[in-house]
Amino acid sequence: MQTIDLAPEDSEWELDEGDAIAPGLTALRLLGGGVRYQAYLAWDERMRSLVVAKLLRPALVGDEPSLRGLSKEVEMLEALDHPVLIRGFHADLEGERPHVVVEHVEGPRLSSLIRRYGPLPADQLVPLALQMLAAAHYMAGTGFAHLDIKPSNIIMAGPPRLIDLSIARPLERCAQLTVPVGTDGYMAPEQCAPTPGAVGSPADVWGIGATLYRALTGELPYPEGDEDAESPVERWPQLREPATPPPPSVPAELTDPIMSCLAHDPARRPAAGEVADLLEPLLESMAKLRLARLKPRLRAT
Repeated sequence: MQTIDLAPEDSEWELDEGDAIAPGLTALRLLGGGVRYQAYLAWDERMRSLVVAKLLRPALVGDEPSLRGLSKEVEMLEALDHPVLIRGFHADLEGERPHVVVEHVEGPRLSSLIRRYGPLPADQLVPLALQMLAAAHYMAGTGFAHLDIKPSNIIMAGPPRLIDLSIARPLERCAQLTVPVGTDGYMAPEQCAPTPGAVGSPADVWGIGATLYRALTGELPYPEGDEDAESPVERWPQLREPATPPPPSVPAELTDPIMSCLAHDPARRPAAGEVADLLEPLLESMAKLRLARLKPRLRAT
């Protein structure tokens, strides 16, 4: 649940297959929605391609803060160019249905895979971690923070894509936050404190750590919070409790980097590139292990 700019979620565009979103942009089916937006799979006639159209909800069409937020997202999509970040194509902020058009990526969300099949094995987790860390490293280097890294914002494609820049912002604007912003279970302590601390790139490192922990164990590294609680420490347990290490069955080579991402003090968290440096040697060791397991089969044939 995001904690900023909430909108009535019963305000919806009820578009059927074939309905026009805008000239040359046709709705195919509803993909989902958040507090301010609805996302439709759409056909873009100009590009002759499937795309995703992200529309402001009807109740917010004339809302200046929401329009500014959509405009800021468009600016970030234009400024950011990385293989793991979703690409933006074009936008209409003044029409009947203000929207931004982004690429359509085939693949399930990480959250769906965890829910359906359980935790990811290490040989899938480590490459995913390196891709997410690469995106966070790039965003930090270009002066932005995503602020909402979580399993439902990762599309498991080749390469995986980090989506949804709706609450991302330049680092100087992150430092000016005065209210919690993000998704409850994946917010760094400095994001969800009643008076947020200096929020910046370390918050994305925390989000990656919480996401990897969830992907590895199926659980969050702290108890589930109560989103209806009035007390911040009841709503956001990460404010009061340190992250619990993964079970002993998880190799230290994985546990240590993940737990370093979840340091309560943002100054003690390594940068995304430093975490990637810790994980990269695991790729080689896992490749050697797979080869060792494969050799007996090759001899048998």
